[in-house]
Amino acid sequence: MASHGIEIRNLYKIFGPNEKVHMEAVRQGVSKAELNDQHHHVLGLRDISIAMPGGEITVVMGLSGSGKSTLIRHINRLIEPTAGEVLYDGTDICAMSPAQLRDFRRRKTAMVFQKFGLLPHRTVLENAVYGLDIQGMPRREGLAKGRSWLERVGLSGFEDHYPNQLSGGMQQRVGLARALATDADILLMDEAYSALDPLIRVDMQTMLIELQQELKKTVVFITHDLDEALRLGDKIAILRDGEVVQQGSGQDIVLRPADDYIAAFVREVNRGRVIRIGTVMQAPDSQSGRFRLDQRKTLEVAAREMVEAGVTKAQVTDAAGREVGAIDLSMLLSAMVSPATSVEARLAAE
Repeated sequence: MASHGIEIRNLYKIFGPNEKVHMEAVRQGVSKAELNDQHHHVLGLRDISIAMPGGEITVVMGLSGSGKSTLIRHINRLIEPTAGEVLYDGTDICAMSPAQLRDFRRRKTAMVFQKFGLLPHRTVLENAVYGLDIQGMPRREGLAKGRSWLERVGLSGFEDHYPNQLSGGMQQRVGLARALATDADILLMDEAYSALDPLIRVDMQTMLIELQQELKKTVVFITHDLDEALRLGDKIAILRDGEVVQQGSGQDIVLRPADDYIAAFVREVNRGRVIRIGTVMQAPDSQSGRFRLDQRKTLEVAAREMVEAGVTKAQVTDAAGREVGAIDLSMLLSAMVSPATSVEARLAAE
């Protein structure tokens, strides 16, 4: 099944009893603080436009209060917008009738929550088939599907356990199985891994990446963690105070931060895991030898493969295997080092 993208256009959300009245002031540039102080309304989102490609993971990142959870709840219309559109397959979700919206929520979207959202009185299997029950799937078929997805997420043998008998990581696997069982095209993940221990969190990220390579869902993933955003996101949108500050690939954001706020975020990033060799390669070189690397490989992976092969130079190839550039080990290593800020550079020179 081909995944359709989501397009958010000029989305605004003002929280308060007279949200429409204050729209013009917000459009004219009244600040979040002014709206709160003078009119006792809260600006949740200001003029958000993000294209979220079908079959890819779009990560919406920001600190607490940036508007990211407000944004994701517009996609399944748990929150009504003050203005703007949320388009899926050309249809504006914000204009759907109650019946259309119910069908869209049941069949097209599934949500994975930070606090797992499992029903404590239901077994693991009963939780996994909850969405299928709501869809009206025959019971026997639903149970078979639920068991299959629990097996896929590594929970075979736990079907008859209750949520409180499972660790946090296992509970989140149940939540993921429940979401995937419905065969929804859109997977909404709101801080889904934030409550997990770091090692379990990495395991869950790996599982999502592996499942996504096969399933090609349209995933919207909310996080406040830049490393998680860079690991998961085909596309990343960074929010601050309800506005998009920057959007693009992880590479774009690390190499070309839009402002000091984002530059501060990316300064400590492990560049070797984000930047791809196609970004730093030189023109094809007859001296680059016969060892070949795909241009989409990260600096870290490319360096490891070159060391294991005992080579210091390599050809860089495109997806079709054509040579498009050359790389050497010293170039890879220097690209992994974060560029010094002007202040750091000046201090070093003194």
